[in-house]
Amino acid sequence: MKEQEGVIKYQLNHTQQPINQPFPFTEINAWRTIAVRLDLIGQDPKRYDNIGFGNISQRINADSTQFIISGTQTGHIEQLCPEHYCLIVKAEPKQNHLESCGLCKPSSESLTHASVYGQSNAIQAVIHAHSPEIWKHTAALNLPHTTADIPYGTVEMATAVEQLFQSGRLAEISLFTMLGHEDGVVAFGRNMKEAAWELINYLALAIGIEQQGNNR
Repeated sequence: MKEQEGVIKYQLNHTQQPINQPFPFTEINAWRTIAVRLDLIGQDPKRYDNIGFGNISQRINADSTQFIISGTQTGHIEQLCPEHYCLIVKAEPKQNHLESCGLCKPSSESLTHASVYGQSNAIQAVIHAHSPEIWKHTAALNLPHTTADIPYGTVEMATAVEQLFQSGRLAEISLFTMLGHEDGVVAFGRNMKEAAWELINYLALAIGIEQQGNNR
C-alpha cells in the first residue's frame, strides 16, 4: 500500500503559542517561495493525493540547537507568514521525540531536519524538496541516498542520515535523496542560499540528463 504523504510519525510535544524567539523570516520565506515556484515545495492535485509536500528550516542562530521550520500542510501557501512556521525547541531523533511551539505544528519531516543539524554545527539551513527529476536520477548523478526500505520521518531515517554523514559521502555534496520517500531530496548548507543553490544546481543537472535522453 502506498504510504500517505505528510503524516507526522514522531512523538510530538507541541505548545500552541506564538514563537517567542526573535527571528528574521524574510530570507527563509523568500527562498521557500522560490522553491514553491520551482515545484520543489507545494501542493498539487496531480501529486501525492493532493497532500502538501516539502519544507524548509533554519537554525535560530549559529550556536543554537533550536531551529525554525515551516509548518505541516502549508504547501498550498506560496508566501508564508510567521504564524505558518514552528520552533523546534528540543529534538531527540533517536528517541523519535520532538518538542515544539508555534501556532501550527511542525512538518512531518522535522525529525530528518533535526538529524541533519545534529551532524555539524556548521549546518545552518535545510531544505526538504520533492523533485522527481533529481530523485529518479540518483544513480546517474552519483548522489548519496538512503535506501528504499527506510520510510520518511522515522528513527530509521534519522539513523540512515547519520550513517550517510559518517560514510563521508556528504563531505563534497550537500544533498542526498531518500529512495524510500517518493521524490524526496534533502539539501543543506552553511546558510539558506548555499542550501538552495545546491538544490537548484542538481535540479539543473538532472534536467540536463533528461534533455540529453530526449535528444538521442
